[in-house]
Amino acid sequence: MPIRNIAVGHYGEATQPDALRAGLAEFFSTLIFVFAGEGSGMAFSKLTDGAANTPAGLIAASIAHAFALFVAVSVGANISGGHVNPAVTFGAFLGGNITLFRGILYWIAQLLGSTVACLLLKFATGGLVSSLISPKHLSTFIPFIYPWFTFLSLS
Repeated sequence: MPIRNIAVGHYGEATQPDALRAGLAEFFSTLIFVFAGEGSGMAFSKLTDGAANTPAGLIAASIAHAFALFVAVSVGANISGGHVNPAVTFGAFLGGNITLFRGILYWIAQLLGSTVACLLLKFATGGLVSSLISPKHLSTFIPFIYPWFTFLSLS
């Protein structure tokens, strides 16, 4: 990959209407993906009273994630490219498809979207503990931890 394909852009790019619309699309697509994906894991854990994972449960969670990702990418594909994940955005930046400033805007939108999704799940479930980290004292920090796990796991 030639280094000439990587562009920094300019600071005014972050205030352009199409960049803001693309950032909003990334926010909502990431929110949809995390809400549906993590929500399905929380629902399965609640239905089985925290029992061990079964093959049927793993397939159900996989299908829920697949549908959530399909919807999330469909929401943002024509507007922002439907990255949904900070690692995909980083790859698009390295490939020269987006500028650094637009990548940072997407990262902020994606991290905020996943944080809002986790806060909505916490509110909607009455404080039900996420399936990601189950100790009670860490449930407060899950909305802030989940976006970083998403970024680190796929980068």
